[in-house]
Amino acid sequence: MAESSTKNLLVQPTFGWMRLKLSRLIAFGFGSGLIKPAPGTWGTLLAWLLWQPVSMITSPGAMALFLLLAFGIGVWACDRVGRELGVGDYSGLVWDEVVAFWVVLWLIPDTAVAQAFGFLLFRLFDILKPPPIAYFDKRFKSGLGVMWDDLVAAFYAVLVFALVSRLFG
Repeated sequence: MAESSTKNLLVQPTFGWMRLKLSRLIAFGFGSGLIKPAPGTWGTLLAWLLWQPVSMITSPGAMALFLLLAFGIGVWACDRVGRELGVGDYSGLVWDEVVAFWVVLWLIPDTAVAQAFGFLLFRLFDILKPPPIAYFDKRFKSGLGVMWDDLVAAFYAVLVFALVSRLFG
């Protein structure tokens, strides 16, 4: 699980603190990571809300490039903010959920039912962290590690979505 203990924090994140730096705004999902409980779920909901304008990118190549850029920005922002906090994978860093869920939304059908099912699958894998997600989550606390384990959760969600769709239509 993501480190969320506030006793080890070098700084207690607040909205005022977050808005002072772009890296903090991004890493905390524009404030959604400050919402308790379950900041990862709030970050995923933010991703879903932002999907409408993001999905206007119609070219698959442009979308792939956008998602790679968002991932790279997330590596930078989460690494920088994790160092500021003194906790590599603080639970309020939710840009990883945002980008990973965008990947899920990109790869599943564009219907409310499909997206809701994708949301549930992604949150399930992100919370339960089946292997190798737990391995990555425990061992890699840099920005890359923060982003990577959620990308693996997104892969699992898309895989299960595809299997269920294939089996049950």
